[in-house]
Amino acid sequence: MWVFDTTLYQMYPLGMLDCPFDAPAIDDAEGLARERDLHRVCSLIEWAPYLGKLGVGAILLNPVFASDTHGYNTRDLTEIDCRLGTNKDFARVVDALHACGVRVILDAVFNHVGRNFWAFRDVRDHMWDSPYKDWFNISFDGDTHFGDGFWYEGWEGNQDLVKLNLRNPEVIDYLLNAVRMWKHDLGVDGLRLDVAYSLDRNFVKLLRGLACELGREPRFDGEPGDGFPLIGEVLHGDYNLIVNDEMLDSCTNYECYKGLYSSFNSMNMFEIAHSLHRQFGGDPWCIYRDKHLVNFADNHDVSRLASILTEKRHLVPAYGVLFGMPGIPCLYYGSEWGQLGAKGTGYLADVELRPAISAPSPDSLDSPASGWAGGEEPNELTALINRLNHVRRESRALCHGGYRNVVITNKQLLFERRVEAFGDQPAEEVLVAVNAESAPFTFGDGTLTGPFEVLLACAPHGFDNGMGNGSGEFEGRTEEDATGAAAKGFVAEGSSASGNTAEGSSPTVLALEGSLEIPPFSVLYLRRM
Repeated sequence: MWVFDTTLYQMYPLGMLDCPFDAPAIDDAEGLARERDLHRVCSLIEWAPYLGKLGVGAILLNPVFASDTHGYNTRDLTEIDCRLGTNKDFARVVDALHACGVRVILDAVFNHVGRNFWAFRDVRDHMWDSPYKDWFNISFDGDTHFGDGFWYEGWEGNQDLVKLNLRNPEVIDYLLNAVRMWKHDLGVDGLRLDVAYSLDRNFVKLLRGLACELGREPRFDGEPGDGFPLIGEVLHGDYNLIVNDEMLDSCTNYECYKGLYSSFNSMNMFEIAHSLHRQFGGDPWCIYRDKHLVNFADNHDVSRLASILTEKRHLVPAYGVLFGMPGIPCLYYGSEWGQLGAKGTGYLADVELRPAISAPSPDSLDSPASGWAGGEEPNELTALINRLNHVRRESRALCHGGYRNVVITNKQLLFERRVEAFGDQPAEEVLVAVNAESAPFTFGDGTLTGPFEVLLACAPHGFDNGMGNGSGEFEGRTEEDATGAAAKGFVAEGSSASGNTAEGSSPTVLALEGSLEIPPFSVLYLRRM
């Protein structure tokens, strides 16, 4: 499926487009019309060239349908939120993204709706006489703090979010027909299922059947269909229970999300190495082999990586691990240049995580600003992530290969991604090395023997790495001048520190003899030749 070979880019439109937190009241016709006339969602068209150049294959849009406040208290799953614009506006956005090679995955909120959802409003108005009373889990023998005159089930006890009865055939038809409309009228390419762990499993199976049907339809560019992915929000537990041939194609990998930042903050790379081997290693007991989970460093619900890391220079090796590990990497808007944002408390706890940001110019990727964290525009971190995106999508091993830990210390990690030959595609082996320490480190292992092509090499600029140039670049011997000593990395003539080879020049090759020295706070990708 196409999503396994790409990078996702998550956006929270209600925040990034600076929408008011509260939508106009249902009966405020003038207010609803006034918001729609602002066409805010059309601003996403300006993001399309930047995202295409960044190497993003699809955006994951958090709720875009009519809601009361944050998007998850839905009013109508067939109408774009008035604060964003209209269905016609949204279809234009999708067309513009498709033109830049970027697909669109929507946040599908199927477990619950808001109190102003049209069917629930009918129940509030007509009580037991409402034809929609069985769309929800209701008891007319009780009440809630809202004083509706009946009790109903809310999501995890939150009665602002009214739980849908996903075993009601009418509810199922409404939701599946909404998905058909999203695909056929809006051009959507896949779904992210909110709180997938709470969804009725039989409903998920029916949704999978529809997704398979939609995935066989022609793509947006007229090419044969290549899938309509379903990605679930799952926090804990066994992901196999919902990511399987009958239900979802993927889910969020919260286990490795925690392991990623925690390993760097505690300087204990054994944590993430253990999680990655447990999930994707070659032993028979490893639990998610051949699955493609969605990996992320931050999202709309958790603090930004640049805010949660105690050492900001760890952004470089942390993203090196993220793009090197098995699964689908997912960026959160602005985090590619180190956007800050800490989760707060209370009703507005997530506001800082979801700031208004204007579309960067695609030209900014050619001459990024200096710096690695806390900026508000593409910088050197963005240049690294740009390179990571392109390296990954051109490597079958990084997209589909198995996982093996090679060297683990508290402050360093070297792992292997390997895929066997398939048809006319050769076998491929990529090594990912990261150093979280403030000093150079030498890896020693028999795997580090022979010629390797340098796919990517990066350390934070402006930090004296003790290797002679103070720029954070790699230095060392190439195959042509190796004399038997350990290679130390590289800086090729005409190349940048992120490993981009100048147009027309040959790739940098390292001849290794069992060891590899890399600078502080660095990441290195090597492909065996």
